[in-house]
Amino acid sequence: MNFSNEVKTALLFIFGIALFLIGFSYLKSNDVFVSDRVFYGVYDNTEGLVNGTPVTINGYTVGAVESSELLQPTGKILVTFRVENDFPFSKNSIAQIYESGLIGGKALAVVPAFDNAALAAHRDTLQTSVAPGLTDLVNEKLSPLQEKIESMIVHADSVLIAFSNVLDTQRQEALRQSIDHFNETTAALATLTTSLDKNLNSSDGTLNKTFASLERVSANAVAITDSLQQAPLGATIRSLKQTSDDLALITSKMSAGEGSLGKLIHSDSLINALNQTSNQAQLLLEDLRLNPKRYVHFSLFGKKNKTYQEPKTSK
Repeated sequence: MNFSNEVKTALLFIFGIALFLIGFSYLKSNDVFVSDRVFYGVYDNTEGLVNGTPVTINGYTVGAVESSELLQPTGKILVTFRVENDFPFSKNSIAQIYESGLIGGKALAVVPAFDNAALAAHRDTLQTSVAPGLTDLVNEKLSPLQEKIESMIVHADSVLIAFSNVLDTQRQEALRQSIDHFNETTAALATLTTSLDKNLNSSDGTLNKTFASLERVSANAVAITDSLQQAPLGATIRSLKQTSDDLALITSKMSAGEGSLGKLIHSDSLINALNQTSNQAQLLLEDLRLNPKRYVHFSLFGKKNKTYQEPKTSK
């Protein structure tokens, strides 16, 4: 059977068109030889979802996005996608746009619902949602933090302004001097700490010598205590008590006028005799001074002595 050139050309042209459609569908991730189901989803914002993006169920690829269309006059976006797999899911399932990676763009996933409702059929419109991406989550967490930081900066600026208004030049200089003195005190404390550490750790340190002296004193006190414990304290105390009792008895007798000492203390005769003797000795000395010739006789010619006459006392 012979075909004319026109028929051959027509057949070749039809075959080319079919091959083009098959290749175009393949590039769009559509399997021409597999019957699939088409579903729709209406979104406020598809966030850059492109045609040919894989459609997954629980992470398993079951189809691809066919097209996106802007609806008039609402401005919503109608997304058409197909599901090649015969996996059944409820018509209440959700077609969710999510972020496939940090730089991987957006993808579409069917979140199946198993609620005993009617199964989703070909050309049904599913419920839609958009999962927040990493950028949205970061912005959601950082926005309150940013507001707090801005508020903190404003408050800090207000505090600094108030602080600057309160502190004039003189007070600022006084504050600077206080800080310098505090630094000097800190340095002095550091030096003192170093000195104490040296004294404590060095065998020649003053504190170690003091501790050694205290240790020797403590040892001596212990030795003295041991000696006192071994000494006959009972006999010594009894002897001291006997001596105290004897002294008390003697004192009591003296107070009562008994014995020579008691009579000497309580009797006035000895004191009167001593007073009289003292007075007579004083008169004798006075008479010797006034009348020395009465007691010393010296004469070259043997002159008789005159009778002593008592001097007249002036009244």
